[in-house]
Amino acid sequence: QVQLVESGGGLVQAGGSLRLSCATSGLTLSSNTMAWFRQGPGKEREFVVGSSWGYSNPVYADSVKGRFTFSRDNAKQTVYLQMNSLKPEDTAVYYCAARRGNLVRTTTGEYDYWGQGTQVTVSS
Repeated sequence: QVQLVESGGGLVQAGGSLRLSCATSGLTLSSNTMAWFRQGPGKEREFVVGSSWGYSNPVYADSVKGRFTFSRDNAKQTVYLQMNSLKPEDTAVYYCAARRGNLVRTTTGEYDYWGQGTQVTVSS
């Protein structure tokens, strides 16, 4: 059974940083494309960043490029999202997602597995 468990969310002031983690089990991290999505209040879930199993350069949404950094530790079966220079508009529930194969996709329907999400709130 595949499980994705996010952690690391919280309340932070604008300009601050947070590091999210997604611990996985039941899948081979090195054989899956991993991604982070987020869903803000009253908004649809949107793509943030994704990385194929070949670990080519991650693909970032324009809104987070230069501020967020994706990384993965295959040995620990964990992926991370380092978020710097946070803005109030980054407030959302952040979800970890996995899809079989080695292509990054930016739509929610392309992903096979999801975590339960972790809340990030950025105050102004």
